[in-house]
Amino acid sequence: MSDSNMTEIGDDEQAPQQSGNVVVRILTRVASVGNRLPDPLTFFVLLTLMVVLASVIFDGASAEVMQRTGKVEVKTVGSLLSSEGIRWMFLNAIKNFINFAPLGPVLAVMIGIGIAERTGFITMGLRVLVASVPRSLITATLVFAGVMSSMVADAGYVVLTPLGAVLFAGLGRHPLAGLAAAFAGVSGGFSANLLVTGLDPLLARLTDQAAKTIDPDYAVTAVSNYYFMVASTFLITIVGTLVTVKVVEPMLGKWNPEDGEEGAAAQSAGEPSAEERRAFKVSMVVAVVMAVLIAMLAILESSPLRDVITPQQPAVDALHSFFESIEILILLLFMVPGIVYGVMMGKIKNDKDLAKMASAAMAAMGAYIVLAFVAGQFVAYFNHTNLGSVTAVKGADLLKTLGLTGIPLILAFMVVAMMMNLFVGSASAKWAFMAPIFVPMLMMMGISPEAVQASYRVGDSVTNIITPLMPYLPIIIVFAQKYDRKAGLGTLIAAMLPYSVAFAIAWTIMLIAWLLLGVPLGPGAEAFYDVPG
Repeated sequence: MSDSNMTEIGDDEQAPQQSGNVVVRILTRVASVGNRLPDPLTFFVLLTLMVVLASVIFDGASAEVMQRTGKVEVKTVGSLLSSEGIRWMFLNAIKNFINFAPLGPVLAVMIGIGIAERTGFITMGLRVLVASVPRSLITATLVFAGVMSSMVADAGYVVLTPLGAVLFAGLGRHPLAGLAAAFAGVSGGFSANLLVTGLDPLLARLTDQAAKTIDPDYAVTAVSNYYFMVASTFLITIVGTLVTVKVVEPMLGKWNPEDGEEGAAAQSAGEPSAEERRAFKVSMVVAVVMAVLIAMLAILESSPLRDVITPQQPAVDALHSFFESIEILILLLFMVPGIVYGVMMGKIKNDKDLAKMASAAMAAMGAYIVLAFVAGQFVAYFNHTNLGSVTAVKGADLLKTLGLTGIPLILAFMVVAMMMNLFVGSASAKWAFMAPIFVPMLMMMGISPEAVQASYRVGDSVTNIITPLMPYLPIIIVFAQKYDRKAGLGTLIAAMLPYSVAFAIAWTIMLIAWLLLGVPLGPGAEAFYDVPG
């Protein structure tokens, strides 16, 4: 990318330099250098080619991987340039695109958000939010909402990150700072929450299975990390807010609305008219009714979206179908009130107007669809070759040979979890083969399974923000470019790296203090394990 295609934070360094903030100047340079990288589409093409090359170099390398069923399976790296590999790439290219995890959910949710945005409902809602929440709490509210969004699985990536950008633009602040704050909360704080989410029982089952190899009577529950994760919610909110205000915004500098297609439209207007207020009130009543109906689908035993479970299963398992449907529910939650607002404001006069809005919403996602095609190949190639699984197991074997104990062992384990997250995206998939190795090993050294699981969750979360295997990375880049056409990977890396580092330091310190003080991690979940004999 030429100098003329660099972002404003690479070209306009005057403001950050005048601030005297060394960190800001370093990150500005990181962004400047990073934005010299190829276009994100080309970057993913190169990553895909690197996976193909790596599959050839490490062809035949193998490792034993523990599956969720408890069975051991030998994973072997296979070359994509073999006759079989080439055949697989051609036959599965379309499947890799269609099966790219975020593709369907992102496009579905963006239909609802796009309609609500084009009718003015979202803009009006953000204006009301800005008027009702003190400006000093806007950033913290956005990061906190991102952390709490893990209640609805991955929906926060699609919903909150663009809204964060719109919210900041409406305040006259850099929209990419709002996008970064929301992304940091959603991704970096994915394991934290004030409530039990679908991730808790999933990890707990794997931890419990591994713990029983040492102590058959040991039981790990879905709330085994609850106290620690509640405290983590507030920690991530505070740290994320400070990083946004003290580092990311100064680095980004002043935003020029003319730099992006959404620039002028994102800035809020003056005082809402009486007609706008009336339409918004009616639309919000509809939104509340929709939210209540959605909640009933989760709560009522007779709901078609609740699953029948056995007494031995966690109660949250009954919500599996509900969470699987969450994207469609969010689509309706945005679309229906948006339509009501559009009709009352005269922006939707007939079905043709609504169809045009939905089409325009999809047209705006064209860049993402193209990027998703390449990203889908990259992720599928990486998984098919077994490069991620073999690399992760080899890293675990290395840690076992270091001979560490106590807190140093916990820290080394967290580093391995952070590194593995750069190669294997799924939190549960990594824990499926890490738990049988590390839970028994650390139990024999006096560390409880609950503490091992909490350490894993910290290590896995802090690098979520910067891993290239994050499936929602393409859509985050597309959102960023709506507000700054020149924004590239360098911009995103420079903006998100401070969150990753700050979360890692703060969260690690809290975890170590928690363990040293012997505070329970959850109900009946102690930090240490009494080794028999």
